[in-house]
Amino acid sequence: MDHAVELSNLQLQQLKTEDDFTYSRFLFPGISAMHRVGSAGNTSNSTRPRKEKRLTYVLNDADDMKHCAGINCLAILNPPIPDGCDYLFSGSRDGTLKRWALTDDAATCSTTFESHVDWVNDAVIAGDTLVSCSSDTTLKIWNCFSDGVCTRTLRQHSDYVTCLAAAEKNSNVVVSGGLGGEVFIWDLEAALVPLTKSNDAMEDESSNGIISSRNSGLPITSLRSSGSSSSISLHPTQTHQYSPIAAKGHKDSVYALAMNDSGTLLVSGGTEKVVRVWDPRTGSKNMKLRGHTDNIRALLLDSTGRFCLSGSSDSMIRLWDLGQQRCVHSYAVHTDSVWALASTPTFSHVYSGGRDLSLYLTDLATRESLLLCMKEHPILQMALQDDSIWVATTDSSLHRWPAEGRNPQKVFQRGGSFLAGNLSFTRARACLEGSTPVPVYKEPSFTIPGTPGIVQHEILNNKRHVLTKDAAGSVKLWEITRGIVIEDYGKVSFEEKKEELFEMVSIPSWFTMDTRLGSLSVHLDTPQCFSAEMYAVDLNISGASDELKINLAQETLRGLLAHWYAKRKQRFGSQVSSNGGVPSGKDISIRNHSHSRADVDDGVENLSATVLPSFEFSTVSPPSIITEGSHGGPWRKKISELDGTEDEKDLPRWCLDCVLNSRLPSRENNKCSFYLQPCEGSAVHLTQGKLSAPRILRIHKVVNYVVEKMLLDKGLDGVGADGKSSSGPTGGQSQLQTVGDGSSWSVLKPWQKLKPSIEILCNNQVLLPEMSLATVRAYIWKKPEDLVLHYRVVPGCWSLSKLSFVSLQSWKFEQLKLGGVSELLPKSMRKFWWHSPNEAFYAKVVGYFFTKVYCVAVVLRAEVAGFD
Repeated sequence: MDHAVELSNLQLQQLKTEDDFTYSRFLFPGISAMHRVGSAGNTSNSTRPRKEKRLTYVLNDADDMKHCAGINCLAILNPPIPDGCDYLFSGSRDGTLKRWALTDDAATCSTTFESHVDWVNDAVIAGDTLVSCSSDTTLKIWNCFSDGVCTRTLRQHSDYVTCLAAAEKNSNVVVSGGLGGEVFIWDLEAALVPLTKSNDAMEDESSNGIISSRNSGLPITSLRSSGSSSSISLHPTQTHQYSPIAAKGHKDSVYALAMNDSGTLLVSGGTEKVVRVWDPRTGSKNMKLRGHTDNIRALLLDSTGRFCLSGSSDSMIRLWDLGQQRCVHSYAVHTDSVWALASTPTFSHVYSGGRDLSLYLTDLATRESLLLCMKEHPILQMALQDDSIWVATTDSSLHRWPAEGRNPQKVFQRGGSFLAGNLSFTRARACLEGSTPVPVYKEPSFTIPGTPGIVQHEILNNKRHVLTKDAAGSVKLWEITRGIVIEDYGKVSFEEKKEELFEMVSIPSWFTMDTRLGSLSVHLDTPQCFSAEMYAVDLNISGASDELKINLAQETLRGLLAHWYAKRKQRFGSQVSSNGGVPSGKDISIRNHSHSRADVDDGVENLSATVLPSFEFSTVSPPSIITEGSHGGPWRKKISELDGTEDEKDLPRWCLDCVLNSRLPSRENNKCSFYLQPCEGSAVHLTQGKLSAPRILRIHKVVNYVVEKMLLDKGLDGVGADGKSSSGPTGGQSQLQTVGDGSSWSVLKPWQKLKPSIEILCNNQVLLPEMSLATVRAYIWKKPEDLVLHYRVVPGCWSLSKLSFVSLQSWKFEQLKLGGVSELLPKSMRKFWWHSPNEAFYAKVVGYFFTKVYCVAVVLRAEVAGFD
């Protein structure tokens, strides 16, 4: 939302309510085109590297039978057989369509149509075919009675596809319009011709937009048979040499289309404020009608094609006589933009709704108007069903209101009507004077509830949890590596809960996120997504070594594609590479990264081949993935519906490399450089150059490193009388990959691991042992220069200079009373325990215990009380 910060609230509200398409593009720049950008390859003269495809996964809350964002479009399908139920199709900003089986007092979601990767903006029914359009620039064709499988994807538009029109008596004709000013007239029968060419050839043909002009004049035939669609692949696309008729003339965005029943007349409108009339059989312009003073947002044609109704952002409804080529009536009913129109079958009355939240019924002949109901959200579209009207709004719920569509005069008998004015300011002035009409209906007769969409989110510092707030005010905590809600806080303050959950931890941003679809969409881009690692112990992975690192993106991808991998394994065998064959030894070999899950088993059985618990996605509400491969463009599907046949033509190659071959791309340096210096007045000094360690290295590992350098590099021989150590590098840069990682004592039991009393400071602040270097740099150091840490022995602790031969002797005999210290020594040292020990030998024994057990209290007693 950063792009909107500089606008005033008033400007934002005006932008949002006036043009949702423009608003969404402004607030989410590049999101709708996020997959199209990645599909462009290098030109022959370009040296710019090819942009890799993105993988997005969309998290679903508990109920997949509901929409979770505003509903842009509605379509009613009457029963194909007598006494059958009606079907309502709804298309939503969540990117899906749903089919509802309707009865008098119930509506059941029987199918979800999921393939669009952005808002569904409109949908029409042509025979038994459902056609939808989206902000992803595509049209998709579905069988109305199918289980939601897309039959064909049509790619011709260069921008958002905003509107569709169909001819009731010619189910072969569909028209589409969009923000690019393009209007295309589609012959569905020709567009659905079975594909006969190879994938490569088809991709070459479809990659250049309009394929050929020689077939642009294909005749539009009559009804297409219901069996004309063919079997299809994962995301079938228009790839044969058919291109639609282009109706050229619009110079700007098209928002509304309408056709007469026979498909012989087409009208269009948009930001040019004029109604254009076309012959859809040829794409030629017939006339242009002027009168509106703002964007045209809704159009209707009567069955004969003589009369046209238009609704505009100037708040006016106009009735046009196309034979006379003029406006014959204007209706000033609304106080704000008119976004939706629906007429009675006889075209005698019109239902209208829009940004003023009001649904009006107007008699076109008498100009008598009536306020049917008031909504809480702007009205986007309506659909008549017998004597009721379904209303879609920017909310995720659908409402059915009484409408008396067969005999609308019954509603006027209730009273409360008024005479519509003919100037746009008439209704606005009446509203200001207090004469706002009273709605006839207070409550809808039936409601299909939706899931409140997410309107606010915050990625927490641990980069695994996201706090969200939905349209109902409910605040929830999500774990995105599992795709589930782990805490529902109810209706609490979002800001207060965010502060409460704050952690002082720094992890690289390995994903981006938006809520454009009403739910959380998590975007993974390579190689940035592979920048975040965590220790396995921090993810509560039982049996894993303290040193095992987990790459968050890699394990998330394994979790997302676990079902796909299992299906692929069933099809192709136990070991399958990304190209479908058995991988070679080179393919199976993985990146050389010490202590990573990819190459360290650390005692966890089959760790590299399993999905870790922290990355297991829900099977009840599985997320959907949005991505594309080398062919066919973006697609969307639930992870549970992947069948294992998807390969590099469908999925990004880097995802396949990660999941199948455990190969990660080269990434930016994930090391943190720092200096380790003694505090002022410290009795212990280590000569060090610049050090380098992983950003996730904990401070207690730095403590370990300091102790090792003090006691282990040269034993007691390297300690002078003043207690200063001369060990360590004299310059250059050291690597803290193994030194200080605790490997010397990782095999010991917990009671044997005791921390020394060494403190690490930064900016004079004592650091907590569990802090990482990245956290220290982000929250305490706060400078671009290399990190500087200081160490010191806690005052009152043991000094090396106090350790003497006498104390070693007393230590030896005291421990004999406590029970067999010699049994802890290796055999090579144990035989000297009882035979004339000298000072050098005892120094060697002490060095051994420092190496193995960190000065265990029961072994070193009071002489080493400086260690807890």
